[in-house]
Amino acid sequence: MASKAPKKANLLDHHSIKHILDESVSEVVTSRGYVEDVRLSNVRLFIGAIIIVIALFAQFYKKKFPENRDFLIACIALYVIFNGLLQLIIFTKEKSAILFTYPPVGSFTSTGLVVSSKLPRFSDMYTLTIASADPKSISANEPVHFTKSVTQWFTKDGILVEGLFWKDIEALIVQYTKEPKKSK
Repeated sequence: MASKAPKKANLLDHHSIKHILDESVSEVVTSRGYVEDVRLSNVRLFIGAIIIVIALFAQFYKKKFPENRDFLIACIALYVIFNGLLQLIIFTKEKSAILFTYPPVGSFTSTGLVVSSKLPRFSDMYTLTIASADPKSISANEPVHFTKSVTQWFTKDGILVEGLFWKDIEALIVQYTKEPKKSK
């Protein structure tokens, strides 16, 4: 179920807490037969590589500044366009998602999951949401979520009590899979 080494977080750093919780959520969901869908990450990496190539061309073009002015302007324009595209993908598709999955092997559903989480700054309330990767699909269930205090999953030394946390996540997954299908 859980790894042998305990997961420890700096309780004064909400990024550290969220990172450990998100990592554990991914472990639980994938252990339930859902395979991670990394296509969106691959698209983002590809666009990032294009941006790097554009920057390298701009930096190491064979002509020096006054002669390569038009080329530099074109590189800067492409750099801005591809960065804008990357931000658009992150803003519209990824949002606060920590995991995209394919449907479980052998299941009757045709859609995977989108698992997202929130831990606002200066708050101990962690919100986990499980929704369909394709909300318009006929096999999509209504999204389910819970909001709970992170203090119930960590010891005073910052060690995650994985058993309690896994139980809460598994209950949410069961709630999602048993949720009646949306009416169209």
